Amino acid sequence: MKEKVRIGLVGYGKVAHLHAQAVVESAGGQLASVCGRNEARRGEFAGKWKIQSRQTIEEMARLDKVDAVIITTPHPQHCEGAVAAFEAGLHVLVEKPMALTVAECDKMLTAAQKAGRQLSVISQRRWYPACRRIKNAIDEGKIGKPVLAQLTILGWRDKAYYDSDPWRGKWATEGGGILINQAPHQIDLMHWYMGRFQEIHGFWDNFNHPYIEVEDSAVAAVRFESGAIGSVLVSNSQKPGIYAKVHVHGSAAWSCGVQTDGGAMFIAGMSGIAEPPLNDLWTIEGEKELLEKFRAQDEEFFKTINPTVHFFTCQIEDFCGAIREGRPAAVSGADGRETVRFIETLLNTGKP
Repeated sequence: MKEKVRIGLVGYGKVAHLHAQAVVESAGGQLASVCGRNEARRGEFAGKWKIQSRQTIEEMARLDKVDAVIITTPHPQHCEGAVAAFEAGLHVLVEKPMALTVAECDKMLTAAQKAGRQLSVISQRRWYPACRRIKNAIDEGKIGKPVLAQLTILGWRDKAYYDSDPWRGKWATEGGGILINQAPHQIDLMHWYMGRFQEIHGFWDNFNHPYIEVEDSAVAAVRFESGAIGSVLVSNSQKPGIYAKVHVHGSAAWSCGVQTDGGAMFIAGMSGIAEPPLNDLWTIEGEKELLEKFRAQDEEFFKTINPTVHFFTCQIEDFCGAIREGRPAAVSGADGRETVRFIETLLNTGKP
């Protein structure tokens, strides 16, 4: 069994620096190289992290003997990069969203299966203690069967944000707005808690961002395969900052929830995580008094870590462990596909 999984980065933008730091801090990964089309930018990135600079994934595999790649390129390039990595015999951890369409996800899954390699998708909020508490409560039957779910994101993105990268805010280069960029984390949590989506009905629009093409707000009603139902309300059109919440209500009439994001909106490479993720709802019989204890624990833990990097490191550790141990990663390609299926369905059926 290899002690370290050699990792190459595909892309050298803002979020790539967070992944580089997370790999460096991980016990199971070793940062080896970076690849991309812009020689000057990738060279600068490689110099900062003291790694090799290559033009292609194939070169990283052949010259740097990497075992896996983390894909951090803009969304429309995820599928192309993942398939190239599988063809080079590498494992793949891809930034959210997994791809722009279900068809692209299926192409990635087929390539992974053919190569016999891991495909995982960044969903680092699954490692938040407050989020894991909810999953454990569901798995242990503490709320009965999960029957109702609520997902809410209210935040703000200004013109400076969309001007920060040329690909932002355009259908061709970003593939969508809040649904494709900010909401995948919470959609993934809803799926993790409630199971697969069966029916999705909703609407989306752009209310106060005339300088972008894509949606800044969306709502949806959801039926899950389990028979449970849920609601989704997400928006980048509400000042001043953000709160993002996922709440689950059970057949035993008990509820639990998490505020995954609070304070100012997080922008990779431009800002940090302002507030700790906290359980904001916990009515489980015999445990109601634990809510304040949970909050105190998580607030204290938040002070001891770099929260912007730490949870990436947690997922990278799991990904490297899955490669070494020959087990599935905690977040699968199928999980990533489910999030994309939700987004694609809503964008296609909820057009204004």
